[in-house]
Amino acid sequence: MTRRVAGLAAAGTLSLYLAVKVIWVAVALLGDGPPQSDGSTAEWVILNAVTVVMATTGIALGMALAQPWGMRLPTAPVLFFSWMGSGFLGSLLPYGVVAAVLSAAGVRLGNEDDAGADGGSAGGAPAGDGGMPEWETAFITIGFTGMAVGLAIALPIYVRERWPHAFVGRAGAGAPEVPRGRRMLLVPAATTVLAVMWLFWVFGGKLGLNTAFHSWDLNGRLLIASGALWALLGGWSVWVLAGLTGRRLPLWLPMMTGFVASGSLFAWNSWRFVWAVLRPGDYEPLEHPAVAVVEHGIGMGAGIAILSLLIRVYRARAATHAAIGANRVIAS
Repeated sequence: MTRRVAGLAAAGTLSLYLAVKVIWVAVALLGDGPPQSDGSTAEWVILNAVTVVMATTGIALGMALAQPWGMRLPTAPVLFFSWMGSGFLGSLLPYGVVAAVLSAAGVRLGNEDDAGADGGSAGGAPAGDGGMPEWETAFITIGFTGMAVGLAIALPIYVRERWPHAFVGRAGAGAPEVPRGRRMLLVPAATTVLAVMWLFWVFGGKLGLNTAFHSWDLNGRLLIASGALWALLGGWSVWVLAGLTGRRLPLWLPMMTGFVASGSLFAWNSWRFVWAVLRPGDYEPLEHPAVAVVEHGIGMGAGIAILSLLIRVYRARAATHAAIGANRVIAS
């Protein structure tokens, strides 16, 4: 019941975000171009059409997590879209809590009229002097928050029911094929480098930043700090699953943490990589363009590597439990 309610809530709230995006595309196509935007109509429509597809996929994912037929869907698409969804939205929950507390305390997070790949509606909000109407802001906020919370509740329950061996046992009982030594250190080293670099910028460092970027506010700093947090958690999950620390921790903790962290690294770095390369309208990346390409490439690679490790650990655990079960049958 909890999985059903959370999944339906996720799908329902994200429908509000989808409605706003559909309206923006329709107004741009049927009206006089994109409102309150310096970009071309084509760029506006393409960027928002992408978010329409993403939102539609998220709604379908929420329904799949809630309904019995979701258990019968092929593994690959469910795993991929859950990974991307938790990476894009689930990883923003810590940021959302901090931002809400600061806003309640009267701290101004930034210029809500700005839009870009690192804030607002993830590159789809209109920019300009007038900003968004309050109802649009409310629909987008509810859509993002509802999907993130619903996914955070429904997904672990779904995974526990469909792939129980990702949750069974302790993390210290590592599989022999988990990479160790120098190979194992590559991913935590990469995520640590990313986290240190991002925190360096958050606390005022200038090296590597784009001098043409002019929207570096508290909201942007919080988002980058959130990315640093998940990069560190992703590296930590690799260490735990390799048996180098936290050997008595329940297996589900590094597995689910690594799943969200790797999704965050891949999803957000992929999104920002596209923006940094295509540079739609007058968009300028936070980083120097060359730095952005390398940085986001490393982030995407680290995300894929962590997910690959999680899958290998799950398969090894499942095979071990299957062998134990077979031996018990033979012995009886």
